[in-house]
Amino acid sequence: MKTIIVLVLSILAISTLEVTGQCNSEIFSNECIPKLASGFNFLKTYKVEKGGKDYVEYSYVFTKGTQYMINICAANQPDGIVVSLYDSKRNKVASSKVEGQFIATIAYPCNTTGIYYIQYTFDGSASYCGGSALGFKR
Repeated sequence: MKTIIVLVLSILAISTLEVTGQCNSEIFSNECIPKLASGFNFLKTYKVEKGGKDYVEYSYVFTKGTQYMINICAANQPDGIVVSLYDSKRNKVASSKVEGQFIATIAYPCNTTGIYYIQYTFDGSASYCGGSALGFKR
């Protein structure tokens, strides 16, 4: 009987360790939605988890004459997560790392309609886990 109890407690302890180490980026993504600045309408959330990659990338079609906002949410804001925005020709047009400082939000006034790439990298991140929200206003 003691062996069964020890076995069950060991399994529970291991399960708890695995859950603690996992990234729940959906929670951070949902926390970002109400943090969009006044006047911005919510478009989409993004999960930011390192996994086995050096970066996480998504694409979205931006429209000329529209201002976009991308914010980052993490356990320790912004926890070394950098969001960079690239135009359709892969030119960097905005970044949340400015002069060595991390900021949690970038705004971009779109001058050309096209596919834009939203890339998240990790620069000294402790958890490699976060979320992001994209919003727009005209």
